Amino acid sequence: MKSSRRKFLQIAGLSALGWSICPSLLQASGHGGGEGGNGQGVRWAMAIDTRKLDDKLMEECVHACHSIHNVPKINSKQNIKWIWSAPFEKLFPGQMHKFLKEVPEEHTLALCNHCGNPSCVRVCPTKATFKRPDGIVMMDFHRCIGCRYCMAACPYGSRSFNFADPRRFLKEQNPDFPTRTKGVVEKCTFCAERLDEGKRPACVEAAKGAIYFGDLNDPHSEVRQVLKERYSIRRKPGLGTDPSVYYLI
Repeated sequence: MKSSRRKFLQIAGLSALGWSICPSLLQASGHGGGEGGNGQGVRWAMAIDTRKLDDKLMEECVHACHSIHNVPKINSKQNIKWIWSAPFEKLFPGQMHKFLKEVPEEHTLALCNHCGNPSCVRVCPTKATFKRPDGIVMMDFHRCIGCRYCMAACPYGSRSFNFADPRRFLKEQNPDFPTRTKGVVEKCTFCAERLDEGKRPACVEAAKGAIYFGDLNDPHSEVRQVLKERYSIRRKPGLGTDPSVYYLI
């Protein structure tokens, strides 16, 4: 893509679409996928306790995430999702067997894995998808041209494409987070905007102790402590993407 066209898209996104720009996104991207985040050496990670989650709690986690990020509910295959409930056999197809009775619930939560080696970042032609120094895989909505290469590269189905203007499906809007538009890919950002304010991700707060979050490089963080104490698995570890979301079983 020529630089003039890229600049046009950015300006169009800022002015014509009237987005309320999230400072965290701009800081993180540096308009080029550069510096930002919470300090060198930090790598944010999540550990989901599958034994504590139930349908009601998962629904509250999804609601907390989607309401503050202006994620619409579209009753069709074009629905947008940042975090969702899914059957174990779909999330862990290579780690399940018919005699496994240790999993207390049939479903658990799925979201972007914020991989240490994210394939989506490698294939993005405009650098709209990029990884921060703290490991969070971000989306710069202004740079996204809707090619969907990232969706094809993601082995976890963690991205959604706006086939239509998502704002048409929003009953309420959070003015503190930008809405998106037709033709843009979006995904979970580990609540980067909240982390920059010293808060925890919205789903972690809504989970009431069922989701742990912290610095994977800090041996004293709660996520490291619980990973030391409990057996955990990750989604599709054989692909070499190095997910930062762990499941305690």
